[in-house]
Amino acid sequence: MAALLQQFRSLPSWYGPVALLAAAYGLVPLVGSNYLFEAILLPFLALSLAALGLNLLTGYAGQVSLGSAAFMAVGAFAAYNLNLRVDGLPFLGSIVLAGLVAAAIGILFGLPSLRLRGFYLAVSTLAAQFFVQWALTKFSWFSNDSPSGVINAPRLQIAGLALDGPVARYLFALTVVAVLTVLAWRLVQSQTGRNFIAVRDNETAARVIGVPVLRTKLLAFAVSSFIIAVAGVLWAFAYLRTVEPAGFNLDRSFQILFIIIIGGLGSIRGAFLGAALIVVFPLLLSRLGSALLGGLFDSGVLDMSQRIVLGALIILFLILEPDGLAALGQRLRRRLSPTLA
Repeated sequence: MAALLQQFRSLPSWYGPVALLAAAYGLVPLVGSNYLFEAILLPFLALSLAALGLNLLTGYAGQVSLGSAAFMAVGAFAAYNLNLRVDGLPFLGSIVLAGLVAAAIGILFGLPSLRLRGFYLAVSTLAAQFFVQWALTKFSWFSNDSPSGVINAPRLQIAGLALDGPVARYLFALTVVAVLTVLAWRLVQSQTGRNFIAVRDNETAARVIGVPVLRTKLLAFAVSSFIIAVAGVLWAFAYLRTVEPAGFNLDRSFQILFIIIIGGLGSIRGAFLGAALIVVFPLLLSRLGSALLGGLFDSGVLDMSQRIVLGALIILFLILEPDGLAALGQRLRRRLSPTLA
């Protein structure tokens, strides 16, 4: 047993993610139920990607944003309209172009970061949330003149292969999330990532050592918006299978912000840990509440009770572990192997 534990301790740090990814591709599609894919894994993947994008902006670059759901909406509606109005454009091309559209809008709303910081910057990014929702509701062209504003997302189709079932949509979302996560990891390990951290820690010191602060901030907004927009495409096309402004409201922005706070700011792993807690824990509370109190209270009271319990537990967790789940996992890993960093 001791020898086995020693071998486990000596494994490189990337073995864990690779093993999880292999299980996600090879094992989960074989044993997972439709409920697992539709209610847990698809929203988990979309929210994880959105949290990853926000963490690059807030956790690494130190720029607070409350408009994440707006950029998810931009990505979803841009992909829908590109797919609808540009003949012959592959769906993957629609996703990339939608991300670029969101990146351009992200730069526009990131311009106040050149003058504002902290709470004031958060309020300015909140304007993006209200402006995007207003525009999508006001101008029916974005929703193809749908009377309700709710439109069915087109079929996911890659190279002529239709991705209709939950397993196919899950594998598509998993691939997109895996590719963007690797690219984000490479980014934070590069000089650009070090520039992000320098700006976050001290703008004045970063400027003194030659970091292009203004360009770094705008790049952080652009990259973050691109990733969040792709998450919006996954949320609308793979999970909800509808494109509607109500799916990207202010609550969604706060949900993504809570994910990175709970998971851990400045941690790629934290985006996934926080999303797992936010997605799974309410489902567990719902099942437990229905089993214990379903006969005493109606669904509205149960839903409000779940929100109160979840909020209280989040506050308690942040008091006990303010650095998030990623720091907690790192601490446990160090206890198992004191020689690991």
